[in-house]
Amino acid sequence: MRMADTMIYISARAARRIQRQLGADAADAALRIAAQRRENGDFHYAMGFDRARRDGDCRDTVARIPVVVDAQSLPLVRGMTVDFVELAPGEERFIFLNPNDPAYVPPADAPGA
Repeated sequence: MRMADTMIYISARAARRIQRQLGADAADAALRIAAQRRENGDFHYAMGFDRARRDGDCRDTVARIPVVVDAQSLPLVRGMTVDFVELAPGEERFIFLNPNDPAYVPPADAPGA
């Protein structure tokens, strides 16, 4: 199943980092993104490279990166942006900007923020 209507976005900076990490494996690996709502309502995210294809997976190409999301995660990640930011000097990481997440706070530089 394709996830064209999923609207997961990957920032340019995150895409460069993912493509660098994916490297030569790009032909047979995809970026798998998963989200789970915990009992207290918090979201937990996971992201990694995966060669497996499972029933119910939704596939697409985002920013020239093959992306896979399982059917249970799909409604939780719709509209989410994956970004790669420097939180402090020398401390960089991927972050998930997800308006579906109750803990979501729009970035200060977002339109309308």
